Amino acid sequence: MRPSTDNVEYGRDLVRMTLSAGLASVLVASVLVGLKLWALAETGALSIAASLADSALDLMMSLGAAAAILYAARPADEDHAFGHTSAEDLTALAQAVFIVISSAVIGYAAVQRLMSPEPLALASEGRGIIVMSISVVLTLALVWWQGRVAKRTGSRVVAADRLHYLGDLLPSLGAIAALWVSRHYGIGSIDAMIALGASGVLAFGALRIGKGAWDALMDRAADQEVIDGIAAIARDWPGVRGFHDLKTRMAGSRVFVNLHIELDGDQPLREAHDIGAALRRAIIAAYPQTDVMIHKDVARDGGETGSSSA
Repeated sequence: MRPSTDNVEYGRDLVRMTLSAGLASVLVASVLVGLKLWALAETGALSIAASLADSALDLMMSLGAAAAILYAARPADEDHAFGHTSAEDLTALAQAVFIVISSAVIGYAAVQRLMSPEPLALASEGRGIIVMSISVVLTLALVWWQGRVAKRTGSRVVAADRLHYLGDLLPSLGAIAALWVSRHYGIGSIDAMIALGASGVLAFGALRIGKGAWDALMDRAADQEVIDGIAAIARDWPGVRGFHDLKTRMAGSRVFVNLHIELDGDQPLREAHDIGAALRRAIIAAYPQTDVMIHKDVARDGGETGSSSA
């Protein structure tokens, strides 16, 4: 069954949203790297240096994420009959590993800085505060947009990239606090404390995203709530006497659904086709991220309802 024009256009809208998030991430990361380079030269603040290194790594990861999104958006072909969406899971898993390593490095550096007996000498704190404030505003705008895209599309790549920038906010705020406290009180260790907390938040979020990507790569079934919802639609659909072998698997932001429905064997083929096509449209309308394949079987004696499985 061919997808309807509305469903195809909806899918294209999701792809465009995901691409916009990837490109916005690359653009913001590039601007942040340039701003922080200038701020580092002006202030000599180690907190800004750490934030600069984080933004430079974010830029590399954002470029990789954008490439994965572009690849995942390619249509199915002879070698990839189910599309290329698993590229999102591979990239998200790599990002999760990278974030865990980065969080460990940030945490170690923060502890070393807190234990250092030498005070941190900063300069031009006012300019540094301005630059880091601009950085926070840009990051907040990007995180807001990525959050909308991730929620609507379910893209793990966008969610992982968003986690990068959420993790950047605490070190950036820490750098602002360090510059302000250094300017007024001569104390420069507060940013290390905030960075230590940020490393824990980063590690927790990375493990969560990494688990989701790993589950998808291992063809894990969709959430039970989705499976139960699809089963309820099929069970109550007019003309469907029963169903069986409801199976789902996840790949990137897509959920692939296979379902066998049981129909009256004496009805015309066209009527059977229309029942299956209407049911497919209803499932996609309820769960837009699904790719549904429906098989039609002759109903068993007595019209017993088949059992669903994931």
